[in-house]
Amino acid sequence: MEKRRLYMDYSATTPVKKEVLEAMMPYYTTYFGNASSFHQFGREAKEGLDKARAQVAALINAEPREVFFTNGGTESDNWALEGTAFARKDKGNHIITTKIEHHAILHTCEYLQKVHGFEVTYLDVDAEGKVDLDQLKRVISDNTILVSVMYANNEVGTIQPIKEITKIAHQYGALMHTDAVQASGNIPVDVKDLDVDLMSMSGHKIYGPKGIGALFVKKGVKIHNFIHGGAQEKKKRAGTENIPAIVGYGKAAELAKANMDHHVKELTRLREKLLNGIVETIPHVKINGHRTDRLPGNANISFEFIEGEGILLLLDQLGIGASSGSACTSGSLDPSHVLMALGLPHELAHGSLRLTVGDFTTEDDIDYILENLPKVIARLRELSPLYQTYLKEHPEEK
Repeated sequence: MEKRRLYMDYSATTPVKKEVLEAMMPYYTTYFGNASSFHQFGREAKEGLDKARAQVAALINAEPREVFFTNGGTESDNWALEGTAFARKDKGNHIITTKIEHHAILHTCEYLQKVHGFEVTYLDVDAEGKVDLDQLKRVISDNTILVSVMYANNEVGTIQPIKEITKIAHQYGALMHTDAVQASGNIPVDVKDLDVDLMSMSGHKIYGPKGIGALFVKKGVKIHNFIHGGAQEKKKRAGTENIPAIVGYGKAAELAKANMDHHVKELTRLREKLLNGIVETIPHVKINGHRTDRLPGNANISFEFIEGEGILLLLDQLGIGASSGSACTSGSLDPSHVLMALGLPHELAHGSLRLTVGDFTTEDDIDYILENLPKVIARLRELSPLYQTYLKEHPEEK
C-alpha cells in the first residue's frame, strides 16, 4: 500500500498550479526570445513580461510601472532596505523594524548596522505577535529614514496594522516598507489604501514558480539600484528577465485575485477546524499568534513537554509534511526567534508545530491530521522525562 502524502506546509512553498504551468510552457519553447531584443522574438517575450507586470500590479492595486521583478522575496527585502538606506543617508541613519521579521530583513539590518553604521531599532510585539505602536511612537524621530514591518508573520500568521504604522512613519518623513511575501495573494492587499512606499512579494507562496518575486516601489520614491548592468527593469535591476517565471508569477497573481474570497473563506474554515480539533483532543497546548488577525491558512501550536523536531519526524513517517517554523531556519537547533519574541518560555518554543493549509487541502486531510496528531503527541510524551515528572506531580491526569 502506497504511503499517504499530505502536504501541510504551504507557508514554506506551494505547488505550481496547472494553469500557471500551462501559461509558462510556451515561453520556454515558442516565445523564448530576449525581452530586450527588438525583433519579433524579443517582442513576443516583452508582451509576456508586460502582461505579467500588469497582473501582479492588479493583485495589489498598484500601477504596472511601480512593480519591479526580482528573483524572490529575499532579494526584494534586501533591495528595499539597502536601496532606501543608501539613497536617504543624507536625511538620517535610523531604521526601525521588529523582532519577528524574516531573516531576510533581520540579517540585512544587521549588515547595514555593522558594515555601514546605520542605527536600527527592533520593536517588541505583544503575546499575540502584534507590534507595539506606542513603542514605535516613542522611538521614531526625524532621523528615521525607514520603517519596515512585515504584513503577516510567516511563522505565527499574525497580521499587522500596516496602515496605522504607515501613518506614523510618514508623520516623521520616513518611508514605509512591508514584507508582504506571506500576505500578497493570500489576503486582500491594497497598496493605495495602505499608502506604503515599498512592498516585497514572492511568486512561490501563491502557487507560482520559485525564483521569482517583485518589489513594489511607489511612484516618486527614490531608492538606489540593486543589481548593476543592463537596462532591464527601468535600469534599476539589471539582468536578462526570467520570462517563463515572470509569466507564471503573473498568472498566479491573476488566479489569486480572482479566487481571493473563496481562498480566504475556505482556508479559514479548515484552519479553525484544525485548531479547534487539536485543542479539544490534546491537552497542554497553546495556539501561537493572534487568534483572528492571522493568515487564513496558518495554524501554529506549541505542545508542552516535547520538542518540535520529534513531532516533525513522526508526522513525516505518516506522510505528513509540516514544519516547526520558517523553512529558511529549519536547520537551526535554536528556538524560533518569533516565538521567543512573543514571550514563550524556551522549552515551549522548542515544542512548536506549524501546520499551514492551502488551496489543495481537503476536509479529509484535516481529519487525517486530527486522527494521527494526538497519537504522535502521546507517543512523544511517553518518552519525555519532563512529562513523566509532571504526571508524578499531577497523578489525576494519568
